[in-house]
Formats: sequence, C-alpha cells, structure tokens
Amino acid sequence: MSCRIVVDHVHFAYTLGQPVLRDISLWFDAGATAIIGENGAGKTTLMKLLNGLLKPTQGDVWVGDLNTRHHDPARIARHVGLVFQNPNDQIFKSRVLDEVMFGPLNIGLSESAARESALAALETVELAHLADENPYDLSYAQRKRICIASILAMQTPVVVFDEPTISQDDHGLRLIARIIRTLEAEGRTVISIVHDMNFAAEHFHRVIAMAEGEVVADGRPEDVFADEAVLRRARVDAPAMVKLSRATGLRRTCLTVPAFVASYLTEKDLRPPRR
Repeated sequence: MSCRIVVDHVHFAYTLGQPVLRDISLWFDAGATAIIGENGAGKTTLMKLLNGLLKPTQGDVWVGDLNTRHHDPARIARHVGLVFQNPNDQIFKSRVLDEVMFGPLNIGLSESAARESALAALETVELAHLADENPYDLSYAQRKRICIASILAMQTPVVVFDEPTISQDDHGLRLIARIIRTLEAEGRTVISIVHDMNFAAEHFHRVIAMAEGEVVADGRPEDVFADEAVLRRARVDAPAMVKLSRATGLRRTCLTVPAFVASYLTEKDLRPPRR
C-alpha cells in the first residue's frame, strides 16, 4: 500500500521575494519519518505541498505518478491524507461521525462503506463512544484525535501528521505511537512534524531536520540527534536519553531508556556475573 513521494528541487514563497522553502529535494517511501525544526522553518508549508494544498513556486512534487502541479487537492487526497496542526482548522461538521465520514465519502466510498470505515477509525482513536457528539463539545486533545480518525478512515497510502502529539496526555501519546507503528507495519508512508524530540527519537526510523526553509540533516535518528551542530541550527533540544548518554560518557547515542540501560551496563561493565 506504499506510494512514493518525490520532492524535486522545490522552492516556495507566499510573497514574491520572500522564500519560505529553498531547493528542497527529498523522497518518502514506506516507513515513518519525523520532521523537526523550530517554528517558521517551513515544515507545515512542506506538508501542504505534499498533498497539493500548495503548489511549488519552482520544482515539482510527485505523488506516485501524479505531479501535484497538474492535479487538484481532491485528486491528491486519495493518496495523501493530512492531519492539520490545529483541529479547529479541519473540523466543520456538527457530529463526530459525520466529520469522520466526510473524507471517505469525498473519495467515492458508498454511504455504508464510509460509515464502516469511519467507525473503525473512531475505534482506533478510542472515540467511538462519542460518535454522535458535537466535536466542539469535546476537548482539544479529543478533537485532534477526531482529525486523525478522519484521515485514517480514508485509508490513504500516505498519512501526514502536523504535530499529532499536541495536548495529548501520556495515554494519548501511547495511542498515537501505536497508530504510527500500525501504519508502518501495513507498509504505508507516515510523515510527521514533531516538536517532542523524545517522541521523535523513540517512534521514527528517519529524521529530517529543517532550518530557515532548508533541509539541514536527513538520516537515522541516532545520527541526526548526535549532531550538535545540526540541533543548534534547527534550534531543537536533543532527546533526554541522548543528553544522558553524553553526560555519562557513553560511546553509543541512546534514544530510549532500555537502550541507555543496556549500553550503560555494558560500557561500564556493570553486568551481573554469569552463574
């Protein structure tokens, strides 16, 4: 169910002479990629280029064999689903189920198929019991999960999240992490803007760092987060376990607590003796 995206020497400006993106060339295949960087780095603009909401000023974005320049967002939406950063910019229906059904209906599913897909997506985000509620009677975090369900219900091969962890408690973070792992296991392409560096380090196999409209790093999280110059330029902090790895003098850059414990015991030779 994969769909390759190619960003080919893309430039973009909302206002002539004020570039937001400069010569971006990237590709996305099946798997989970986090995009990091300070506010204003161009991350959200890049995400809107991927699903055709914006068109490049120069260069091309290819979604499979579709050049987004030549197709409207409705056509691209069959392939790329985008969860907006602010759920209030995405939600417009007065009933949760109607909101989640809108996308599947818009890409041609029958009423019954759209309802089935929407209810399954609401189960995934643990909000099926609120299907008949007004979204604006729910919390911000719940509205964010409704928007995630709306995209999951469309079953697109590419799912793009713009800061999915905003306002989520620990349970919500674990739920979103599980959704990302499931999508990845299904062979889909997952691309997410992430401001929580601990979450990015733990749940993505690739990290792209952006600064001032440019890509400044693209690679494995352990490589990107180990590069202090990249983090300074992107103006993000290293994940907690990376900081602890440095502070304790470990040779390995650890991204998770289990990885840190295992490395610390090994490198400091604190493993219990074998019996």
